[in-house]
Amino acid sequence: MIKAERISVEEAYRRVQAKEALLVCGYNDEEKFKTMQLEGSIAYSEFESRLPELSKDQEIIFYCA
Repeated sequence: MIKAERISVEEAYRRVQAKEALLVCGYNDEEKFKTMQLEGSIAYSEFESRLPELSKDQEIIFYCA
C-alpha cells in the first residue's frame, strides 16, 4: 500500500503546473467545489468519471480546506 505524503502548497502547484500530478478537490459536493476550487483542480465527480482512463502511475493530489 502506498503511504499518503503531505506536501507544501508550492510543491503541489509545481507538480500540477508541470503536469506531473492531477489536483482533485476532496469534497464530493459540487457547491463546496465551486467555493473551494483552486487553479488547475477538478471536481471529485470528474475525477471519478476519469478513473478508468487514468494510469496506475498517475500522481493524484487531493485537497480540502
